Amino acid sequence: MQNRRKFIRNSGLVLSAAALGGVAACTSTDTGGGGGDGDGDLLSRLQEAGTITVGFAGEAPYSFEEDGELTGATVALHREIFGELGIDEVEGVAVDFGSLIPGLTAERFDAVSAGMSILPERCAEASFSEPEFQYTTALMVPEGNPEDLVDMNSFVDTDLTVATMTGAIETDYAAQLGLNSIEVGGPQDGLDAINSGNADAFALTGISLNWMAENSNVDVEVTDTFVQEIDGVLQYGAGGTVFRDEDTSLLDAYNEVLAEIVADEDRYLSIVGDFGFTAEELPPEQMTTELLCEGDLDALQ
Repeated sequence: MQNRRKFIRNSGLVLSAAALGGVAACTSTDTGGGGGDGDGDLLSRLQEAGTITVGFAGEAPYSFEEDGELTGATVALHREIFGELGIDEVEGVAVDFGSLIPGLTAERFDAVSAGMSILPERCAEASFSEPEFQYTTALMVPEGNPEDLVDMNSFVDTDLTVATMTGAIETDYAAQLGLNSIEVGGPQDGLDAINSGNADAFALTGISLNWMAENSNVDVEVTDTFVQEIDGVLQYGAGGTVFRDEDTSLLDAYNEVLAEIVADEDRYLSIVGDFGFTAEELPPEQMTTELLCEGDLDALQ
């Protein structure tokens, strides 16, 4: 068992990869999309059915559809964990990123598979697993980076426009910094905003942008990753799987297996490494869902 990695500062990750997904044909079933533990133990019902239905937003390399198959690092992690819990099949329902938690609470699916950032306002709506991936942000820019953009502070007090994805943490950064910004529905829309000249950059997690850049025939590049600073506080973040508040037995069982995986770097990388993830994305031990839900980023400095 290897030691967990420390926080990323300004490391230039050269990661990953791929085409963005379409929509899945799966829908939730009686055993996999309705009712929480209040209507009977969801974990037991999913184990009996052998299938769990997850919501995803088509963001590579976390969860997306490729050649008609649901794939991605988050999906691979889910297949490993849910498989160990006796749930062998993971099916998906594609929705816009901003509709993932509403779809979960409306019981369209049983969990959210999107590597979603753990934020206080989201924790008020649903329950997150312990961190699965540590995040850093990057900017996708036209080839040559003509505006010499480094991070989101590069847009402060300028006429430049940054595109961010609806519901993503970078949208919050843009609002807090008072930037000229536009919101897009998905990663491909962000790329299109740059190509059309509607935005000077697209801000998203570095691993997603590098995946896109390496798998798109467009003249763009991706800046070095960074941890955004807001009011003097570095915005360390991590993503996790989202469950309904009442589905406590499913969440607890998931976290138990997840803890074994993130404590073993080799096992972690054997699951997510094919999607461009490295040990740099492994959450440090001191980064917990409790702290992230409280918004206590000072404790993570």
